Amino acid sequence: MLQQLAGQILCCTTTGNTATITTDIILFVCFLDSGMMSVAYNQISAFKSYSSLGRESDSVFQSVRPNSTSDHNRSTRWIAPSAAIIPNFHLPMRSYEVKNRTSTDDIKSLRLITAVKTPYLPDGRFDLEAYDDLINMQIENGADGIIVGGTTGEGQLMSWDEHIMLIGHTINCFGTSIKVIGNTGSNSTREAVHATEQGFAVGMHAALHINPYYGKTSLEGMVAHFQCVLPMGPTIIYNVPSRTGQDIPPRVIHSIVDSTNFAGIKECVGHNRVKEYTSNGITVWSGNDDECHDSRWDHGATGVISVTSNLVPGLMRELLSLGKNHSLNKKLLPLINWLFCEPNPIGVNTALAQLGVIRPIFRLPYVPLPLAKRVEFVKIVKEIGRENFIGEKDVQVLEDDDFVLVGRY
Repeated sequence: MLQQLAGQILCCTTTGNTATITTDIILFVCFLDSGMMSVAYNQISAFKSYSSLGRESDSVFQSVRPNSTSDHNRSTRWIAPSAAIIPNFHLPMRSYEVKNRTSTDDIKSLRLITAVKTPYLPDGRFDLEAYDDLINMQIENGADGIIVGGTTGEGQLMSWDEHIMLIGHTINCFGTSIKVIGNTGSNSTREAVHATEQGFAVGMHAALHINPYYGKTSLEGMVAHFQCVLPMGPTIIYNVPSRTGQDIPPRVIHSIVDSTNFAGIKECVGHNRVKEYTSNGITVWSGNDDECHDSRWDHGATGVISVTSNLVPGLMRELLSLGKNHSLNKKLLPLINWLFCEPNPIGVNTALAQLGVIRPIFRLPYVPLPLAKRVEFVKIVKEIGRENFIGEKDVQVLEDDDFVLVGRY
């Protein structure tokens, strides 16, 4: 009898018919014990809410009869679109439990973080053997953390399945030896939320989040975007206006700084911005390798999130940990300038291939630096000393035909 009653009730609430629940049914429900009453009520409410969404979404404007019984007093009022927002019960993941034991303070203490390169096989798939070697060389040379799937790691050329898989692989193999920070940022808040949930679910220690790019948004929208991802775990905000087309001004950072998961900011604007944050107790990593020495020692930056450390992690560690060293900084500047003569990661991809530590394979639209630049790199390596670079093979000048460009992968 109870099942038949429930069927009648749910049918009335989900079919969209004008039929109403009869008085007899309502009176019968009143005699249910309190536990069954609660369950039945919750189910009815859920189905009514769900079915009403479809009806309400047909039109933002709806006619509503006021309390007056007079037909002449009928009027219409506007129902706000927010009334039709679909609740989150249908999302595949929704948990606010702690996904890992990494504290925000653990992330704030990292000095040298390498934005690690992702190497490829000839068919464009990840070369995980070469990737693992790259991570091991970072660990052996004193890097504190790595960014997985960042700009340097070409996360922008990955599917989200590839992206999360690589984060999970890195955690599984190296999570006890180095901090793994997954780039799960997106210009879509929905994608950023979903990717960050998955990243923490597979064990990453922290997330890297950029501000919405291309389409951009208002400053209030930027704050709202970050507030959606911050509750999930330790988070580094990344400000690089040259790529996003929009600066993250200090007022946005100050709006989210009280979040317990806000670890700090990777800042690419320059020394003055770095100083403004560090003087207010905000952790900053320089996003510019050519400025990181002065940002660290003159402006209070904690360290750097570096591209150059893919090649010379030991020297970059020394630059940031052993006090001011203008001579070493000057020695590294030709290499740094060479790496960024074209948009990153073109330079570091070319360099790692010439050092023999990855295959000379590029996912398009990236292509290697021209021959003259490849010759110049060999000279730079000899001036700095081959022993300071990762890998064991002799550096060589690769010919154009040595490179493989993959357009479909």
